[in-house]
Amino acid sequence: MNRRAPALAWALVLLGCAGPAAAHIMQVPYNLPVPFWMYAYGATGALIASFVVVGYFVKADTAQRTLRSYDLSGSRFARVFAHPALLGALRIVSVFLLALTIATGLFGTAYASANFNMTFFWIVFLLGFTYLTALIGDLYSVVGPWLVVCEWIERVWRDAFRPRLVYPRWLGYYPALAFYMALIWLELFGKTSPRSLSIALLIYTVINFGGAWVFGRTAWFRHGELFAVFLRLIAKIAPLDIVPGPARGERPRLRLRRPFAGLVAERADHFSLILFVLFMLSSTAFDGIHDTVPWVAIFWRGVYPVLATFVGTHSAQPYLVLVEFYYYWQWLMLFLSPFIYLAIYLGFVALAKLVTRTDKPLGELALAFAYSLIPIALVYNMTHYFTLLLSQAPSIVPLLSDPFGFGWKLLGSTSADAQPIILDAGFIWHTQVWLILFGHIVSVYLSHVEALKVFKTSRQALLSQIPLLLLMVALTTIGLWILSLPIAAGQVLLPTPGSG
Repeated sequence: MNRRAPALAWALVLLGCAGPAAAHIMQVPYNLPVPFWMYAYGATGALIASFVVVGYFVKADTAQRTLRSYDLSGSRFARVFAHPALLGALRIVSVFLLALTIATGLFGTAYASANFNMTFFWIVFLLGFTYLTALIGDLYSVVGPWLVVCEWIERVWRDAFRPRLVYPRWLGYYPALAFYMALIWLELFGKTSPRSLSIALLIYTVINFGGAWVFGRTAWFRHGELFAVFLRLIAKIAPLDIVPGPARGERPRLRLRRPFAGLVAERADHFSLILFVLFMLSSTAFDGIHDTVPWVAIFWRGVYPVLATFVGTHSAQPYLVLVEFYYYWQWLMLFLSPFIYLAIYLGFVALAKLVTRTDKPLGELALAFAYSLIPIALVYNMTHYFTLLLSQAPSIVPLLSDPFGFGWKLLGSTSADAQPIILDAGFIWHTQVWLILFGHIVSVYLSHVEALKVFKTSRQALLSQIPLLLLMVALTTIGLWILSLPIAAGQVLLPTPGSG
């Protein structure tokens, strides 16, 4: 029996619909608290029930109430938050932390666990600050270090970042997407050390200043700077809307809104932003699946035998020749993942267009519903990485006390005192299940609210959600299954005799 074709078919389904696996923390499989099918049936039932409830109770007037917001600019909280002294201090701290991250990588210890920059950048900033942004809003738009340095330079040289070229409409958010792909490649395959991370940050700093110098500070940090784009999308989840002042030095405005309301208050304004949102999903899914046994087997039992037939006559040991292709294949699948997701997403949107018989263009519908995927992207990120945050973030205090790993005790401890916390496997699994289910239910609600804005009748809006509900059910079920997959842990799954 040929087992390769089913394996390849499953791989495409898994890459298209994968949820995250705790690959960084859970290196071995463990027994689920209850059978998997119970989780799958329960999650599917919850999604269908939420669809029925949302479809019955959420009408056009309810959707309009979701969009309401309240200006807090005159409140005591806003006066404290936007006080020049506090914002100035936060900006100084932001730039200092970037400088410290670069300096410790260049001049500190080469041991990643004892160097401040690895834990701060990968854990505290990329994870902790992302989740904080989902709670308090886009603070990064006010205190982002590269933006702050640009503003400081403009105080001395006013025209330093005036636009020399008009930012082209066609370019959209593709620069930020390219940097996003490079970041995930660096995380998964770059074998990052403290020094290489610092060099990457230095290069990225030069690129940001160059982009701001060519296209202007405002245009570049809206479209080209990766973290500005990423955190601005995450901030749409937050109940607090932080709007930077229109002119340099003006206080940001604050608005209070319902959680997740920012995702339906506006929609994606460029096709590249759809790809960016989809890469938020696909990169985490790829990280969760790329080291699992079924995925690794795709290459070694499916792709490798085919390639070996071409090099077998030229080499006595084709493995030595083809082992590098395994990494190239992994890289290729990472970079293709958002486009695979795009095909799946457009397919379901096209089905929604078909069942509603609307004359709205497919591209317009795709832009309209793209932001409803962001809660799923966030919870997938959390299910995959929250274990890293909880187990390793506490070590930032001793690392800050000894940032270079020289044995300093600035805060009474050294980097040698930084110890990760071991989490219970059952706690991890249950948390992951509830996060995935919550994210999909929220997306069902947001998608319906958006449909009520897009379509003329409630019936059309409800019909449009049936294909998207099917997608949610598939994502949830397969995502939960992938959470329980065993990790390959470096295994080379070469074909065995008779397996072909």
